[in-house]
Amino acid sequence: MKQIAVIGIGGVGGFIGAKLATLGERDSKYQVSFIARGAQLEAIRKDGIRLDAEEGKISARPSLATERIADLPLLDYCFICVKGYGLNEVLHQLRGKISDSTVIVPLLNGADIYERVRSVIAEGYVHPAGIYISSFVQAPGHVVQIGPLSSIFLGKEPDKERDDRSVLPVLDAAGIKYMWKDDPFVEIWNKYIFIAPFGLVTAQEGKTLGEVFQSPEDLAQTKAVMAEVVALAKAKGIALPDTIIDDTLTKAAKFPPTTRTSFQRDMELREKPDERDLFGGTILRMGKQFGIPTPHAEKLYAAILKKKPL
Repeated sequence: MKQIAVIGIGGVGGFIGAKLATLGERDSKYQVSFIARGAQLEAIRKDGIRLDAEEGKISARPSLATERIADLPLLDYCFICVKGYGLNEVLHQLRGKISDSTVIVPLLNGADIYERVRSVIAEGYVHPAGIYISSFVQAPGHVVQIGPLSSIFLGKEPDKERDDRSVLPVLDAAGIKYMWKDDPFVEIWNKYIFIAPFGLVTAQEGKTLGEVFQSPEDLAQTKAVMAEVVALAKAKGIALPDTIIDDTLTKAAKFPPTTRTSFQRDMELREKPDERDLFGGTILRMGKQFGIPTPHAEKLYAAILKKKPL
C-alpha cells in the first residue's frame, strides 16, 4: 500500500489531488489523503472533488479528507501545495509523517522553496520542483484548470547519491504531466524571474499585465527587478541564458492583457495573508546574503508594506 498526501487543496492541490484520488479509486494499492480546510473540506467530505480540466472532467473521492496533518499515516509520497505563508507551519506538522523513504514534491512558487523545506525536514527525499498551471477553486469542492499547460517540473535532489525517481510512475499512472529536469533549479529560477517582478509591480500598481506593458515606467521597473533577480541567480551559480530577461518579457506579452497575477489578487483581499515574503522578502534576503544591491525590489516591497501592513 502506497500512502500519498496532498497538502492544500486549492487550485494546484485540487488539480493534483483530483488526479491522484482518481488513481486511488482505480487502484487499491494507492491511498490518497487530502489536507483541506473550511468549506472546501466540507464539500470534499460530502461529494468528493470535481475537476474541470482542458483534457476533461473528473470527480473522485480521496481515501481521507481532514484538516489535521496528525491524522495522516506515515507517507510514501507527499505533494505540498499550500501558499508560501503556510509552508513553515505545515512542515513542522509533517515531520512525524516523514520517513527517510518518503518522497516530497513541493509545488509552490518561489526561488528558495527547496531550501525552506530542508531547513525544517531532515528526512526523506525532496525533489526541487514546481508547476506550470492555471487553475482555481470555482466553488467548494470544484476546481477548474484552463489553458493547455499543466505540467510539473522536477529533478534530482542535490548532494544526494540516491537518485529517487519512484514518483514518476505514480504521476504517469495518475495522468499528471511532468518534465524531468537535469538541473531543476534553472527551471525554478526561470519561473521566478517571471512571477516575482511582475507580481511585485502589479500588486503595488494595481495593474494588469497588459497595463504594465503599456506603461513605460512600470515596464522599466519590472525589467529592473528582473535584472536584480538575474544577478542573484548568477551569484547562486544558476546557469540562466543571457537572453533570460528578453525571453521572459516575450513570454509575458503572450498572456491575455487582462491577466492579473496571483499576488495582485491576494493583495486586494485585505483580510487575507499574501505571499509578499516569497517574492519581495526572498529577493531582499538574498541581496544581503550575496552583497548584491536590490534597490528596485526594496522600493516596491516597502510600498507594498505601507499599502497593506502586516
